[in-house]
Amino acid sequence: MKIAIVCYPTFGGSGVVATELGLELAHRGHEIHFITYRQPVRLALLNQNVHYHEVNVPEYPLFHYQPYELALSSKLVDMVKLYKIELLHVHYAIPHAYAGYMAKQMLKDEGIHIPMVTTLHGTDITLVGNHPFYKTAVSFSINKSDVVTSVSQSLKDDTYNLFNIKKEIHVIPNFIELDKHRNESLISCQRSVMAKTDERIVTHISNFRKVKRIPDVIKIFYKIQEQIPAKLMMVGDGPEKEKAERMCAELGIEDKVIFFGNSNEIDQILSYSDLFLLPSETESFGLAALEAMAWSVPVISSNSGGLPEVNFNGESGYLSEVGNVDEMAENAIKILGNNETLKTFKESALAVAQQFDIKNILPLYEELYQKALSENAINH
Repeated sequence: MKIAIVCYPTFGGSGVVATELGLELAHRGHEIHFITYRQPVRLALLNQNVHYHEVNVPEYPLFHYQPYELALSSKLVDMVKLYKIELLHVHYAIPHAYAGYMAKQMLKDEGIHIPMVTTLHGTDITLVGNHPFYKTAVSFSINKSDVVTSVSQSLKDDTYNLFNIKKEIHVIPNFIELDKHRNESLISCQRSVMAKTDERIVTHISNFRKVKRIPDVIKIFYKIQEQIPAKLMMVGDGPEKEKAERMCAELGIEDKVIFFGNSNEIDQILSYSDLFLLPSETESFGLAALEAMAWSVPVISSNSGGLPEVNFNGESGYLSEVGNVDEMAENAIKILGNNETLKTFKESALAVAQQFDIKNILPLYEELYQKALSENAINH
């Protein structure tokens, strides 16, 4: 199949998932065309089955905000015609499904009929859902898609609750490329750089937004280190980072917390970690938790959104109500305080992660692609 993938080219979960999906599809012989305003961060190497096309948005004094959707839809039309692309897979309802629909309409006028698969990742639903101004456009974009998927049952339910959706939504969870994680041979940093031999390593990775509840991460760790020698690895950057640094200083634990900022060594950090903290207000899925579990790192998380669908309570870690830092800390100490218990949870975390291996998830997308192409052929 010749497939165009439209996504945000950023460190965010949707961009990472879209890029990894495209690369694996290319490995399976499909021709993949990434179409976005910048090369995706995970798209390090192009090969004969992977192509990248940049969307240029000309600047005109007339526009206060440059019309990216217009530029994207025009680029999609040009690339579909030039490369005979058979299917569009867009990640995020707004603006990508909206632009994809416009491209479909322009192509239809030239006798070209192409199906569009839209994957909902979370922010496009949960945040936009709080802005009624966008609701009509979001509902329209989803309903005009040929196939719709969401990364969790929780997100599917939210979508039906927030919008007037008439389309069936297929749940296809996010995935992990376990072979890449488990075969990581180049560990450039040593464990001793981060912690002493007798210290547990606790890790948090996020974009440091309020929804991640960064103060809760610090509070949980504070309670852990009171009872167990430990270090906290804070990976990422965002508006809550400075506040977190001040909080560590006020609690007198700044020497036990390392702030990495955005790092390209996430795999190395996770490979040495003993526990992962994700006490978020909400997560559409919890990809960071899955990436930790792929390195045999158990997870202490909230039970919000899609997290219970990836972090199995009492198996890969523990779930608690949002904000219940006391229980989260107790569960963390329960895991970290005994070597045998920690070993059992590490093994279970990896076993759960294996269920989300890309080799298990990718065929679900291929099946929907074939369905969309078949229905498109029948209708046209």
